[in-house]
Amino acid sequence: MKLEHFALNVEAPVAMAAWYVEHLGLKIVKQVKEPPYMTFLADDSDRIMIEIYLNPADEVPPYREMNPLLVHLAFISEDPAHDKERLQKAGASVVSDQRLEDGSHLVMLRDPWGLALQLCRRAQPMLAATEKQ
Repeated sequence: MKLEHFALNVEAPVAMAAWYVEHLGLKIVKQVKEPPYMTFLADDSDRIMIEIYLNPADEVPPYREMNPLLVHLAFISEDPAHDKERLQKAGASVVSDQRLEDGSHLVMLRDPWGLALQLCRRAQPMLAATEKQ
């Protein structure tokens, strides 16, 4: 079995999708233009996908108040310091900036809607497929 997608109930899926396309390089695979605005976003490998939507059947989690270690989206970044600055200018806020003993650089941010994003430059890639990115 392989993962197809990870889904998140969010407050503004249409605006969030546009921001993720513009600033994180994701692309819209499928988007429903009426509620619940189901939007599937893929990375450039076409192997990783997230779904965002606003489904009133349940509450949107309080992402802004949640510890980022409860849930976050992690992105490979060749230059986390540069990407941190670029994303801050686009409305993200910084939570932490860590350089680990093994040489990895991890930056935790919140997108403009409070969802935690992590920028990762690993000293050693976690998966073989990430070496090509």
